[in-house]
Amino acid sequence: MRDIILFFTKREQWILDPFAGVGGTLLGASLCDPPRKAVGVDLNPAYVSAYKDVCKAEGLKPQKILCCDAKDMIELPDVRDRQFDLILTDPPYSDLMNRPKNGHKKKLYGRSDATPFSSLPNDLGNLCYDDFLTELCEILTIGVSRLKNKKYLVVFCRDLQPTRERPCLLHADLIETIRKIPGMMYRGMRIWHDQAVDLYPFGYPYAFVMNQMHQYVLVFRKEIGVE
Repeated sequence: MRDIILFFTKREQWILDPFAGVGGTLLGASLCDPPRKAVGVDLNPAYVSAYKDVCKAEGLKPQKILCCDAKDMIELPDVRDRQFDLILTDPPYSDLMNRPKNGHKKKLYGRSDATPFSSLPNDLGNLCYDDFLTELCEILTIGVSRLKNKKYLVVFCRDLQPTRERPCLLHADLIETIRKIPGMMYRGMRIWHDQAVDLYPFGYPYAFVMNQMHQYVLVFRKEIGVE
Protein backbone atom coordinates (compact mmCIF):
# COMPACT_ATOMS: atom_id res chain seq x y z
CA MET A 1 0.00 0.00 0.00
CA ARG A 2 2.85 2.37 0.81
CA ASP A 3 4.45 1.84 -2.59
CA ILE A 4 1.16 2.40 -4.45
CA ILE A 5 0.51 5.58 -2.49
CA LEU A 6 4.02 6.87 -3.20
CA PHE A 7 3.49 6.25 -6.92
CA PHE A 8 0.10 7.97 -7.24
CA THR A 9 0.36 10.84 -4.73
CA LYS A 10 2.61 13.62 -3.52
CA ARG A 11 3.36 15.28 -0.18
CA GLU A 12 0.27 16.33 1.83
CA GLN A 13 -2.20 14.80 -0.62
CA TRP A 14 -5.29 12.95 0.59
CA ILE A 15 -6.26 9.27 0.18
CA LEU A 16 -9.68 7.70 0.79
CA ASP A 17 -10.34 4.04 1.64
CA PRO A 18 -14.07 3.23 1.90
CA PHE A 19 -13.28 -0.34 3.08
CA ALA A 20 -10.49 0.39 5.54
CA GLY A 21 -10.64 -2.90 7.46
CA VAL A 22 -7.71 -2.99 9.89
CA GLY A 23 -6.13 -0.03 8.13
CA GLY A 24 -3.71 -1.25 5.45
CA THR A 25 -4.19 1.87 3.33
CA LEU A 26 -3.99 4.17 6.35
CA LEU A 27 -0.80 2.50 7.56
CA GLY A 28 0.65 2.77 4.06
CA ALA A 29 -0.05 6.51 4.05
CA SER A 30 1.67 6.93 7.42
CA LEU A 31 4.72 4.95 6.27
CA CYS A 32 5.30 7.16 3.22
CA ASP A 33 8.20 9.61 3.32
CA PRO A 34 6.91 12.24 3.66
CA PRO A 35 3.64 10.88 5.13
CA ARG A 36 0.38 11.35 3.24
CA LYS A 37 -3.03 12.08 4.76
CA ALA A 38 -5.79 9.49 4.68
CA VAL A 39 -9.41 8.92 5.63
CA GLY A 40 -10.67 5.39 6.14
CA VAL A 41 -14.22 4.13 6.57
CA ASP A 42 -15.26 0.77 7.99
CA LEU A 43 -18.51 -0.44 9.54
CA ASN A 44 -16.88 -2.96 11.90
CA PRO A 45 -15.79 -1.36 15.21
CA ALA A 46 -13.50 -4.32 15.92
CA TYR A 47 -11.43 -3.50 12.82
CA VAL A 48 -11.33 0.19 13.70
CA SER A 49 -10.07 -0.72 17.17
CA ALA A 50 -7.46 -3.09 15.71
CA TYR A 51 -6.10 -0.31 13.48
CA LYS A 52 -5.74 2.03 16.44
CA ASP A 53 -3.96 -0.70 18.42
CA VAL A 54 -1.45 -1.19 15.58
CA CYS A 55 -0.74 2.55 15.43
CA LYS A 56 -0.11 2.57 19.17
CA ALA A 57 2.13 -0.50 19.00
CA GLU A 58 4.15 0.89 16.07
CA GLY A 59 4.33 4.45 17.33
CA LEU A 60 2.41 5.88 14.36
CA LYS A 61 0.09 8.85 14.54
CA PRO A 62 -3.38 7.50 13.62
CA GLN A 63 -4.97 8.67 10.42
CA LYS A 64 -8.65 9.56 10.42
CA ILE A 65 -10.79 6.39 10.56
CA LEU A 66 -14.59 6.57 10.65
CA CYS A 67 -16.80 3.75 11.89
CA CYS A 68 -19.90 3.75 9.69
CA ASP A 69 -21.49 2.17 6.64
CA ALA A 70 -19.57 3.35 3.58
CA LYS A 71 -22.91 4.09 1.88
CA ASP A 72 -23.31 6.90 4.44
CA MET A 73 -19.79 8.32 4.20
CA ILE A 74 -20.83 11.30 2.08
CA GLU A 75 -22.76 12.59 5.10
CA LEU A 76 -19.56 12.86 7.13
CA PRO A 77 -17.62 16.16 6.94
CA ASP A 78 -14.26 14.37 6.61
CA VAL A 79 -15.49 12.94 3.30
CA ARG A 80 -18.16 15.41 2.15
CA ASP A 81 -16.02 18.53 2.58
CA ARG A 82 -12.82 17.19 1.05
CA GLN A 83 -11.56 16.22 -2.40
CA PHE A 84 -9.20 13.26 -2.61
CA ASP A 85 -6.14 12.62 -4.75
CA LEU A 86 -6.42 8.81 -4.62
CA ILE A 87 -8.94 6.16 -3.65
CA LEU A 88 -7.13 2.97 -2.64
CA THR A 89 -9.09 0.02 -1.29
CA ASP A 90 -9.16 -3.73 -0.78
CA PRO A 91 -12.87 -4.55 -0.41
CA PRO A 92 -14.32 -7.81 0.92
CA TYR A 93 -14.85 -10.40 -1.79
CA SER A 94 -18.56 -11.24 -1.75
CA ASP A 95 -19.35 -14.12 0.63
CA LEU A 96 -15.89 -15.72 0.31
CA MET A 97 -15.37 -15.99 4.08
CA ASN A 98 -18.79 -17.60 4.53
CA ARG A 99 -17.77 -20.68 2.55
CA PRO A 100 -16.71 -23.84 4.45
CA LYS A 101 -12.93 -24.34 4.68
CA ASN A 102 -11.02 -27.54 4.03
CA GLY A 103 -7.47 -28.74 3.46
CA HIS A 104 -4.87 -25.99 3.87
CA LYS A 105 -7.47 -23.33 4.68
CA LYS A 106 -8.81 -25.48 7.52
CA LYS A 107 -5.26 -25.78 8.86
CA LEU A 108 -4.63 -22.04 8.44
CA TYR A 109 -7.81 -20.86 10.14
CA GLY A 110 -7.97 -23.70 12.68
CA ARG A 111 -11.57 -24.53 11.84
CA SER A 112 -13.61 -25.85 8.93
CA ASP A 113 -16.86 -23.92 9.38
CA ALA A 114 -17.58 -20.60 7.71
CA THR A 115 -16.10 -17.55 9.48
CA PRO A 116 -17.56 -14.35 8.01
CA PHE A 117 -15.88 -10.97 8.38
CA SER A 118 -18.78 -9.92 10.62
CA SER A 119 -22.42 -10.71 11.39
CA LEU A 120 -23.53 -7.27 10.18
CA PRO A 121 -26.22 -7.62 7.50
CA ASN A 122 -24.89 -4.65 5.51
CA ASP A 123 -21.35 -6.09 5.37
CA LEU A 124 -20.45 -6.66 1.70
CA GLY A 125 -18.73 -9.84 2.84
CA ASN A 126 -22.16 -11.33 3.57
CA LEU A 127 -23.71 -10.65 0.16
CA CYS A 128 -24.11 -13.01 -2.76
CA TYR A 129 -21.97 -12.32 -5.81
CA ASP A 130 -24.40 -10.21 -7.85
CA ASP A 131 -25.58 -8.16 -4.87
CA PHE A 132 -21.96 -7.63 -3.86
CA LEU A 133 -21.09 -6.13 -7.26
CA THR A 134 -24.14 -3.84 -7.14
CA GLU A 135 -23.43 -2.58 -3.62
CA LEU A 136 -19.71 -2.16 -4.31
CA CYS A 137 -20.46 -0.05 -7.40
CA GLU A 138 -22.84 2.13 -5.38
CA ILE A 139 -20.24 2.76 -2.68
CA LEU A 140 -17.41 3.44 -5.11
CA THR A 141 -19.67 5.85 -7.03
CA ILE A 142 -20.05 7.84 -3.81
CA GLY A 143 -16.30 7.80 -3.24
CA VAL A 144 -15.53 8.81 -6.84
CA SER A 145 -17.79 11.86 -6.42
CA ARG A 146 -15.13 13.19 -4.01
CA LEU A 147 -12.18 12.17 -6.21
CA LYS A 148 -10.44 14.93 -8.13
CA ASN A 149 -10.63 14.76 -11.90
CA LYS A 150 -7.64 13.03 -13.56
CA LYS A 151 -6.90 11.21 -10.29
CA TYR A 152 -6.94 7.46 -9.68
CA LEU A 153 -9.02 4.73 -8.10
CA VAL A 154 -7.00 1.58 -7.28
CA VAL A 155 -8.79 -1.61 -6.21
CA PHE A 156 -7.26 -4.85 -4.92
CA CYS A 157 -9.13 -8.07 -5.62
CA ARG A 158 -8.64 -11.82 -5.75
CA ASP A 159 -10.57 -14.15 -8.07
CA LEU A 160 -12.81 -16.73 -6.41
CA GLN A 161 -12.78 -20.42 -7.14
CA PRO A 162 -15.02 -21.17 -10.16
CA THR A 163 -18.41 -22.80 -9.65
CA ARG A 164 -20.81 -24.63 -11.93
CA GLU A 165 -22.79 -21.41 -12.27
CA ARG A 166 -19.96 -18.98 -13.15
CA PRO A 167 -16.19 -18.72 -13.62
CA CYS A 168 -15.94 -16.19 -10.74
CA LEU A 169 -13.37 -14.02 -12.51
CA LEU A 170 -13.89 -11.27 -9.98
CA HIS A 171 -11.22 -8.98 -11.44
CA ALA A 172 -12.94 -9.00 -14.86
CA ASP A 173 -16.38 -8.46 -13.34
CA LEU A 174 -15.06 -5.59 -11.23
CA ILE A 175 -13.54 -3.91 -14.27
CA GLU A 176 -16.87 -4.03 -16.10
CA THR A 177 -18.76 -2.90 -13.00
CA ILE A 178 -16.53 0.06 -12.17
CA ARG A 179 -16.46 1.18 -15.80
CA LYS A 180 -20.18 1.93 -15.39
CA ILE A 181 -19.37 4.72 -12.93
CA PRO A 182 -19.54 7.99 -14.92
CA GLY A 183 -16.09 9.21 -15.91
CA MET A 184 -14.18 6.14 -14.72
CA MET A 185 -11.75 4.71 -17.27
CA TYR A 186 -9.93 1.43 -16.78
CA ARG A 187 -6.20 2.02 -17.27
CA GLY A 188 -4.69 -1.39 -16.57
CA MET A 189 -3.56 -3.69 -13.80
CA ARG A 190 -0.63 -4.84 -11.76
CA ILE A 191 -0.24 -8.31 -10.26
CA TRP A 192 0.74 -8.64 -6.61
CA HIS A 193 2.32 -11.95 -5.58
CA ASP A 194 1.07 -12.72 -2.08
CA GLN A 195 4.11 -14.46 -0.59
CA ALA A 196 2.25 -15.18 2.66
CA VAL A 197 0.19 -17.88 0.90
CA ASP A 198 1.60 -21.40 0.83
CA LEU A 199 1.19 -23.72 -2.15
CA TYR A 200 -1.10 -26.64 -1.35
CA PRO A 201 -2.23 -29.53 -3.58
CA PHE A 202 -5.97 -28.83 -3.36
CA GLY A 203 -8.00 -31.68 -4.82
CA TYR A 204 -4.99 -33.89 -5.57
CA PRO A 205 -5.03 -36.58 -6.90
CA TYR A 206 -8.69 -36.46 -7.91
CA ALA A 207 -9.17 -32.93 -9.27
CA PHE A 208 -7.39 -29.69 -10.11
CA VAL A 209 -8.07 -26.78 -7.77
CA MET A 210 -6.27 -23.52 -8.40
CA ASN A 211 -3.99 -22.01 -5.75
CA GLN A 212 -4.70 -18.30 -5.34
CA MET A 213 -1.16 -16.94 -5.11
CA HIS A 214 -1.80 -13.44 -6.38
CA GLN A 215 -4.12 -10.47 -6.29
CA TYR A 216 -5.04 -8.08 -9.04
CA VAL A 217 -4.37 -4.37 -8.55
CA LEU A 218 -6.91 -2.69 -10.83
CA VAL A 219 -6.23 0.92 -11.84
CA PHE A 220 -8.92 3.37 -12.97
CA ARG A 221 -8.69 7.07 -13.77
CA LYS A 222 -11.41 9.70 -13.42
CA GLU A 223 -11.59 11.33 -16.82
CA ILE A 224 -14.47 13.78 -17.04
CA GLY A 225 -14.07 16.02 -20.06
CA VAL A 226 -10.73 14.41 -20.92
CA GLU A 227 -10.18 13.70 -24.61
